[in-house]
Amino acid sequence: MCLIVFAWRPGHALPLIVAANRDEFYARPTQALAAWEDAPGVHAGRDLEAGGTWLGIGPLGRFAALTNIRDPQQPLGPRSRGELVAAYLRGDLGVEAYLDQVASRSSQYSGFNLLVGDAGQLGYLNARQTSPRLLEPGVYGLSNAGLDTPWPKLIKARNGLEALLEDPQPEHLLALLADAAPAHDSDLPETGVGLATEKLLSSVFIASQNYGTRASTVLLVDDQGRRRIIERSFGPFGGHLGEVELLV
Repeated sequence: MCLIVFAWRPGHALPLIVAANRDEFYARPTQALAAWEDAPGVHAGRDLEAGGTWLGIGPLGRFAALTNIRDPQQPLGPRSRGELVAAYLRGDLGVEAYLDQVASRSSQYSGFNLLVGDAGQLGYLNARQTSPRLLEPGVYGLSNAGLDTPWPKLIKARNGLEALLEDPQPEHLLALLADAAPAHDSDLPETGVGLATEKLLSSVFIASQNYGTRASTVLLVDDQGRRRIIERSFGPFGGHLGEVELLV
């Protein structure tokens, strides 16, 4: 998952709105959004190579999502980051307890940003900061640096979400996630991957022959705990592969 924008509004009719793109190599085997037969109440896509996921919902209002930190110089952790999302969705630890536990062993993973929440709290952990925090109500963006790091794609998507909050229709949120326009060269971050790759990765929706946006996901949670989640799947050059919608 490489871009997540979300509105956290406890007490509102829609306390949580999430729009997210997962970017990955097309060759990595993936299962689309579905109920997990081995984890009752969990609904998520699945990385079939390592068994984890990038975004999902679980029992008792649980939600979790993950992005990687982009840094070609970072050491590779021995464990898959996707298990961090899956373990929270399967488990019963509260938000703060779970993030504290992950922070104590974050060195086992390559760099990551982790969001976990339930009906009452939403928490965030950046692996490099090791100190988790509960999020105040607001509109946030998360890409492959830290929370609200002002990369052009993050600013564009977060502003787009803010403009839709009065009437957050899923089709409009999915259209926001489909923006394939790259940033101007002068606005690109420098993350050590070279200008051509920075340019490719600078759009909200990424499309190329080997790597790009594999899934666009919208999650709407209402004040009764009802959740609507929609996922669109894509292949090389952004070819549409299918759509799943669940009401949980």
